[in-house]
Amino acid sequence: MKRVPAEAMLPEAVADLVARLRRAMRKAARARTPTMPLSVAQLELLSLVQEHPGARPGDLAGLLHLAANSVSTLANAMSSAGMLDRSPGATDKRTVAFTLTPQGAHLVRQWRTTNAALLQSAIAALNTQDRQVLTEALPALERLVAVIDEQAQTPTRTQAARTA
Repeated sequence: MKRVPAEAMLPEAVADLVARLRRAMRKAARARTPTMPLSVAQLELLSLVQEHPGARPGDLAGLLHLAANSVSTLANAMSSAGMLDRSPGATDKRTVAFTLTPQGAHLVRQWRTTNAALLQSAIAALNTQDRQVLTEALPALERLVAVIDEQAQTPTRTQAARTA
């Protein structure tokens, strides 16, 4: 059997690891806060509104890379539940802009605090060498996120051909 170079396996290995990390974080966070009433999708939407107050559904859909009607449905449900405020858009009163309510902001803080505590205890459980490797990897991971975000903003040739 031919040996595959490690670098050729890197994309698959990173994707697998990120997926497992996200699942582990969700599972551990749910175990620590079993009363959290929101799904991860709802929490991601609220977090995004916190980062972009006054965002419109189309803006949120673009940032989440979801269909606008999916985001509108989710945002309307969150608004009905008292976690998002809807208001007319600043420049176009026919549009809707969302901001967090105090309840929505509280839930985002609670979720972020839970995740930060999980990571703090997990990282503390690692040996010094592993913590150093993680620290040194952060700039590369930041650049990886930036490249992926850039790719998400740039349609591929296949996507461009479909829309043409």
